[in-house]
Amino acid sequence: MNSENIKGILNPVSIREMATSFQQSRILLTAFELDIFTHLDGRLLTASALAEKIYADERALDRLLNALITLGLVRKTHNKFFNTEESSRYLVKGKPEYMAGLMHTNHLWDTWSNLTVSVRAGTEAPKKERRGNNWLEAFIGAMHYRAMPQAKIVSFLIDFQNVNSLLDLGGGSGAFAITFAKNNPSIAATVFDLPDVIELTKIYVAEENLQDRFNYIKGDYLVDNYGSGYDMIFASAIVHINSLDENNNLVKKCYNSLNSGGKLVIFDYVMNEDRTEPKPGAVFALNMLVGTKCGDTYTENEMKAWFNNAGFSDIERKDTSFGTSLIIAKK
Repeated sequence: MNSENIKGILNPVSIREMATSFQQSRILLTAFELDIFTHLDGRLLTASALAEKIYADERALDRLLNALITLGLVRKTHNKFFNTEESSRYLVKGKPEYMAGLMHTNHLWDTWSNLTVSVRAGTEAPKKERRGNNWLEAFIGAMHYRAMPQAKIVSFLIDFQNVNSLLDLGGGSGAFAITFAKNNPSIAATVFDLPDVIELTKIYVAEENLQDRFNYIKGDYLVDNYGSGYDMIFASAIVHINSLDENNNLVKKCYNSLNSGGKLVIFDYVMNEDRTEPKPGAVFALNMLVGTKCGDTYTENEMKAWFNNAGFSDIERKDTSFGTSLIIAKK
């Protein structure tokens, strides 16, 4: 939607709705955090009975459940609450389509609450306490939930001919490498990520029975060596964490780790030159502001400069249907 279209719909009512839309988000996220939908699945419970199960105040929980009804997430009959069909399908632990990634969205609430502080300071606000394993598992789970359907589409946009060795840089759950390896039996994959993340990666790889085709490197991709001999390096959702200079150095390190003729593929938001499109990328730039020291979303020209500085050639862009793009170049 361009700015002219936005001007046509903005008025005091729509602005007020925009300002208060966080309330619906908080209702859903609190219900998710309390695991209300899992406890209600297949049951009709009073607020009192449910309050005992989740250790909540009965009156307060009753008001939350009533608000969930207005959002279409819960129903009530004879003062007993139960899930809607959609809540049962997407919000109950253990279900095939369970949206586990919403717990990471819940964690983002804290960082986004500091947006005013971050805009003044130019970086993330000081964290009150260290992120624990629960945060990491929720984050990797959210990235895996998002990446698996994306990987199926992305795999069709990349030419894997003559690719036998793949490095998934900052690979997280390994979702992309898993998909690429399943679609291309000749590929041996290596996932590079932080030590705690790699332990989670191994679980996801084992679930796909691909252990014999995967290797792992534990480290910090801004500091440590990636190894060498790769036909392709795939870097998804990592350049937006770093500064311009950090990405410039990262791309150079990738160049040095590739075989001659090898390819570097960056998958991320690619902004237009005035940084207003795609819309999710413009919003995500703020997510990086409140959540990282120097992260941002970058323009195509900025990205191409990294490739040119490293010595890459044949730089091309391929857009996806997600608002993100691939920037691909050859050594």
